[in-house]
Amino acid sequence: MYKKSIKILVPAGALGIPFDKKALINGIKEKPDLIAIDGGSTDSGPYYLGCGKSKYSYQSTKTDWSILMKIRSKAKVPLLIGTAGTCGTRSSVEWMLKITKEISKEDNEKLKIVTLKTDLTNKFILKHYESGKVKPLEGAPKINKDIINSCTNIVALAGVEQIQKAINTGADIIIAGRSTDTALISSLPIYHGLNEASAWHGAKIAECGALATNNPNSGVILLEFDEKGFSIIPMCKNTKATPQTVSAHMLYENTDPYILLEPGGYLDVSNAKYKKIKKNGVRVEGSRWFKKEPYNLKIEGARLVGYQTVSIVLLRDPYYVKNIEKWVKKIKNSFNKKAKINNLFNVELEIRIVGKSGTLGTLEHLKTTNFEVGVMAIFTANNQKKANEAAKLLNPDLLHLPLKKNEPMPTFSFPFSPPEVDKGPLFEFCFHHVIEIKNPNDIFDLEFHYT
Repeated sequence: MYKKSIKILVPAGALGIPFDKKALINGIKEKPDLIAIDGGSTDSGPYYLGCGKSKYSYQSTKTDWSILMKIRSKAKVPLLIGTAGTCGTRSSVEWMLKITKEISKEDNEKLKIVTLKTDLTNKFILKHYESGKVKPLEGAPKINKDIINSCTNIVALAGVEQIQKAINTGADIIIAGRSTDTALISSLPIYHGLNEASAWHGAKIAECGALATNNPNSGVILLEFDEKGFSIIPMCKNTKATPQTVSAHMLYENTDPYILLEPGGYLDVSNAKYKKIKKNGVRVEGSRWFKKEPYNLKIEGARLVGYQTVSIVLLRDPYYVKNIEKWVKKIKNSFNKKAKINNLFNVELEIRIVGKSGTLGTLEHLKTTNFEVGVMAIFTANNQKKANEAAKLLNPDLLHLPLKKNEPMPTFSFPFSPPEVDKGPLFEFCFHHVIEIKNPNDIFDLEFHYT
């Protein structure tokens, strides 16, 4: 049965971000049709996608997810998470499923759980690449057969069609792999035939929970969709959504304040009207949705490019702090000579001066007066043993290398013993591409689990 309005409760911008428990209770009182939350993104870099692991701890994830599962049980509505386990790979979906089953057993609750895995095989991507179906977005890196085959994990971002398929199973809990943040929220109102443009627009505004309010850390918001538009209402007391906070969120992780690209089309909010309503909320109407052919899904992939060891040394000597660039240059020259003598080849040394230009490097435009700096030496090689060996090779210089030949030998400070810290595998993102798909509903599989 189709509904004339749909309510969706968003507890936070992502599982792992704090949410107000009282606000969550307030939200349940509004009788939502769905509880939806994002589980991750690429914000934390390629490592998590590369190895298929979550950046959040098992226990903290279980604690927050347990709260949401209990709330779901009271509300008797589906609970949906997308991009499960930070990266949305098959392994991270299984990780989230394990947590869900543990909580279900502890609470003695019978559940129907559906998982949507959005991984794509290297072979699948290669086939579509060779037939011209993998297309670069602006600024995309170059790819080839070797790069595609070397990816350890490749995922596609699910759109509304795939999320709707999961919701329509009647599952109590849906654990989805990588998906667009907006698809999690827009799927249900679009399925019920409500205003499609408003569904996408409201989803974009709500993707980060209360970030589109004057109290971003409060977390919980409620969206109500109908045939003409949507309303956004914060569930935490003393929190307000205003026309300014809501309209401004279109610029979050989006270069265009009016256009938002999504699987199957794009959203245009240039004619949208924002109006303040009761309950500290905002009403929005006037957005437009344009379908676009062919249907594309964005893909993400990561591959292993080496292993790293890091050494950090701290300098407080005023003379060396003042001449830190010269000292770093001498450190690099010394390493190159030692590496050659010891037949240690194919090791990359990167040095960052923390407290001076450690963040922006050569792009740093501010000049500061420092009394101490940290020098971080990053060694990258094709295996961990070689990276560690290179770090040990430079150990004496980092501790004692004088700037000039005839001056007394300095002594600096290592914060750790040993100073060589093996960082482990280094991954890099490989794609900023989309893949053309004939039938959106055939690309991913659903799996059913019962507790």
